[in-house]
Amino acid sequence: MKTFLLQIITPDKTLFDGQAVQLTVRTTEGDVGILAGHTRYAAILKSGALSIKLENGETRTAAVAGGAVKVSDEATTVITTAAEWAEDIDTEWAERSRQDALAKMDAYKNEPDRHQRANLKLQRALNRLRVSGNDPKGLNQK
Repeated sequence: MKTFLLQIITPDKTLFDGQAVQLTVRTTEGDVGILAGHTRYAAILKSGALSIKLENGETRTAAVAGGAVKVSDEATTVITTAAEWAEDIDTEWAERSRQDALAKMDAYKNEPDRHQRANLKLQRALNRLRVSGNDPKGLNQK
């Protein structure tokens, strides 16, 4: 299969810089799959899973916290504020973060700005738990 250069960049690190067969990301308009030869494209990413299929058939999954994807003739670039491979997610920390966010949302229900920040924290924690495979039944209900 044909490959393309893929870079996944955060402010702290380059999570991936190499050849990929396919990239699947969640944009504000829905999930998008990118293959070699994809037309030029740019989109805003939502927090969610990012999946890469490698030339050897392996698939890698990461949790991303929003950002953007850009496809050019030279490379496909994902820029995100945070990205973490599924196997590297500290699920205990993510669960504590989820619980803390829920408590803050309750405490700040009459303060819209603080409530919104707590909700964003909750969404990031839920995303990390989903991507890690540790999404207990009913977790997404909150």
